Amino acid sequence: MTDQLPEDQSNSTGLFNGLPQHETFVQMQQLYNVTTMQPSAKPLTFSKGVGATLPTTYEFDGRTRNLYSLLGSTHTSALLVLKSGQIEIEEYWLTGNVDAQWISMSVAKSFVSALVGIAQDEGLIESLEDTMERYVPLLQGTAYAGVRIKDVLQMSSGARWNEDYSDPESEIFRLSVANSGGSFDEFMKTMVSEREAGTFCRYNSADTQALGMLIAGATGRSLTQYMQEKLFQPLGMEHAGHWITDVHGREMAYAGLLMTARDFAKFGELYRLKGTWQEQQIVPADYVAASTRASSPHTQPNKPFVGDHVFGPGYGYQWWIPEAGNNTFAAIGVYNQFIFVDPDRETVIVKLSANPAYGTTDQEEDNKDNENLAALL
Repeated sequence: MTDQLPEDQSNSTGLFNGLPQHETFVQMQQLYNVTTMQPSAKPLTFSKGVGATLPTTYEFDGRTRNLYSLLGSTHTSALLVLKSGQIEIEEYWLTGNVDAQWISMSVAKSFVSALVGIAQDEGLIESLEDTMERYVPLLQGTAYAGVRIKDVLQMSSGARWNEDYSDPESEIFRLSVANSGGSFDEFMKTMVSEREAGTFCRYNSADTQALGMLIAGATGRSLTQYMQEKLFQPLGMEHAGHWITDVHGREMAYAGLLMTARDFAKFGELYRLKGTWQEQQIVPADYVAASTRASSPHTQPNKPFVGDHVFGPGYGYQWWIPEAGNNTFAAIGVYNQFIFVDPDRETVIVKLSANPAYGTTDQEEDNKDNENLAALL
């Protein structure tokens, strides 16, 4: 689950170096160029349920483990549990609080997917079978030319993707510094093909960046403007949100969304309710269903590649599908950010974290992606 932020303009700690990050993740809007989405004109505050107690243990890798140890070791800032649309658990630690706008990392990818579905429903995108350059001429001559929107949603564009952070020629390294006087769009023009599209699922942040460009090209509005209208306003977001941008104002669609835990939870609740919110269909129900299942052979559990290894869950349209035989799905970002949705139990869980060991190795014992999923399940 690797992402990378642009080069830090404030010369602060940087990422994947083992240092604490909870002070940084709560002030990104002061460290980077951002655009802003305003709170809804009709903000919605979740009601409180009867209250619940966190379990103390969970099972992972054949052992019973302590939940509070996991929360502590991953520097959890916020843990919010909704049951049937009511807050049952809401806990904050470290720099977390009700007003804290936390960095999404790749949780942002699922928001971008939702906006693609909305644009299709409005007829601004005619079909997911359309190729990317129909809406984004800038992508002509790149890895995305001739590639279906559906394949990009499924992280199956076939674009070359190297996640070696020590190699200045790698795609992830060049994307990570794209806003240091450069541009995300200029980076995207350098993307080349490696495989046939629609045959192999490789987790690739450039695919989501391309989808952000698609939304802007199809709607004639920026990602920020479209999300303000289609998600922030109708979902009753209580706090402002931000997108990190490059110096030209292009949003970092793959990771750069800043929101509060409660507002992240509203998005999870929207998907639990199959795209319906207060009797209004925000995201088409059939698009939500397609987004939250692994529908192609190459997106099934234990098929998607992250970096140079297989990651257990399957993949939908920018949503992860845990391999357990249930209807759960999750938006996941590095440093253990989660929006976990369990429709059968009418539950949404938001976990915002700053796991200091994340990315220091490629080992599960440090990154804890699978272990967190096990605890949430």
